[in-house]
Amino acid sequence: MTLTPIKTPMLVKRMFPNYIWNIPSTSKTIYLTFDDGPIPEITNWTLDILKQYNAKASFFCIGSNIKKHSSIFQDIINDGHTIGNHTHNHIKGWKSKTKDYLNNIKEAQNTINSKTQNSELFRPPYGQLKPKQGKKLIALGYKIIMWDVLSFDWDATVSPETCLNNVISNTTNGSIIVFHDSIKASKNMQYALPKVLEHFSKKGYRFKSLEEV
Repeated sequence: MTLTPIKTPMLVKRMFPNYIWNIPSTSKTIYLTFDDGPIPEITNWTLDILKQYNAKASFFCIGSNIKKHSSIFQDIINDGHTIGNHTHNHIKGWKSKTKDYLNNIKEAQNTINSKTQNSELFRPPYGQLKPKQGKKLIALGYKIIMWDVLSFDWDATVSPETCLNNVISNTTNGSIIVFHDSIKASKNMQYALPKVLEHFSKKGYRFKSLEEV
C-alpha cells in the first residue's frame, strides 16, 4: 500500500502552486480524469458510462496507446471529452533525464496533435516530476494537472468498496479526481465509477472536463 494520501494535503498544493490540483469553485462541479488509456477492454466502457450521466471528463492518454488504438482515441474526442498528455511510454520523471523526459512528452504530443487540436494539459505518470522538468513544461505552455482526490483504483490491496469510499468521502466542489482506464484498475474502477456518478448526480453535481482550465 502506498503512503500517498487519498486527499492531497493543502501543504503540498502550496509547495507547488504552479501545478493545478483542483479548480476552486462554489458551484457543484467535479472534474473526473482518467489516466493510461486508450485501452480496448476498458476505455469504451468508460465512455458509455459517462454518456449515461451526460458527464464530461479528461483523458490523459499515453502516446503509444493512442498509436495502437487510434479508433478508441477518436471515440474519446467524438464524445466531447478533453485530451491530456501522459507521456509516450508512461515513464517516471524522477528516474529520467530532463531532456529524455521532454522528448518522450513531445513524442506523445506529436501523436495527439496528429489527431486532434493541440492539448496543453499534461499529467506526469505516478505524479513524479522533477522541479526542472516542471519549469520547462510550463515554459513550453503546458498546464500541469495533478489531483485533489486519488481513487486508488489501480491498487490491488484496495477493495472496490474502499475505492468508492475514497472518492465519495473526499470529493468537494472543484475536486479533480483520478481514475484509470486501464486493465490493472478495471475491477475497482468499474465498480466505483457508476456509483460515483450516481451519488453526485443525485446531489446536483455536474461533471465537467478540464477544457477551460
